[in-house]
This record gives sequence, C-alpha cells and structure tokens, in this order.
Amino acid sequence: MSDHHTRERDFKPAARRRARRFVLQGLYEHVLTGHSAVDIEARCRTTNDLRRTDVDYMHELFSGVVRERAVLEADVQPLLDRPWSQLTPVEHAALLIGSYELHFRLDIPREVVLSEAVDLTVHFGTSDGHRYVNAVLDRLARTLRPHEGRDG
Repeated sequence: MSDHHTRERDFKPAARRRARRFVLQGLYEHVLTGHSAVDIEARCRTTNDLRRTDVDYMHELFSGVVRERAVLEADVQPLLDRPWSQLTPVEHAALLIGSYELHFRLDIPREVVLSEAVDLTVHFGTSDGHRYVNAVLDRLARTLRPHEGRDG
C-alpha cells in the first residue's frame, strides 16, 4: 500500500485526471458494446497521445473496474433510485470509477474520488448527472470510509 500511497501523492493530478478520462471513455464503450477490455485499452493506447497521462494508473483502473464490475455494481445498486440500465453510460462509468477508487485505492482521499467522478460527469455527461453521481458516491463513501469526514 505504501507504494500506491507514494505514487498518488507524487503523481501530477492532471496526469491522473487524463487517465480517468480515458478510462471513462473505455468503460463507456465496454458498457454499451461489451467489447473486450483488452481490445479497448489497446486501441486507446494506439490512437491517443498518452504522454501526459499516467498510463500505469489508466491500466490499473480500467482493468480493475472491468474485473470487479459485478462487485462494484452490487455495492452501488442499493444506493440507486433506478436500475443501472436507466443511467446514462457516462453516469454508469463514473460511478464504477468512483466505486473502484473508494474500494481499492484507499490512498486516494474520499474527496478527491468524489471530485474526480463529478468532474468526469460534468465534462462528458448530461447537465445534472454530476449531482446524481456525487450523491450516490457520497453515500457509498460514508459506508466504505466512515473514518474519512466530509473534509477529507
């Protein structure tokens, strides 16, 4: 865990943000089409300029979300007011990313996880999707990380 902690603290936030954006795009495709995560990631690596992207984190996050998707969806489902199928693909992907980070990346502060998920939804989603994503992930964070208060 200390290696992850050091990497999160020392890595530039913009490089992580770019990684999350590519992961959201890959998950969008994966959720809608069911295409292989390996194929989606390979295409992303060959068709995008990733020089300013934390590609190691991009790989970890994308493969981890795909691998743990059933667990992540099961944990979030009770917090939703509708079935997953009625969420936009962007909301779905942002909730998976945020849920993964809350579960498996304890080195990333809760408020950073929520802020990044909201940012993804604002950037790629509908006008009010970010409020929904924030509310759901805030409730999940209270369960998964009760020791972290609202201020971090």
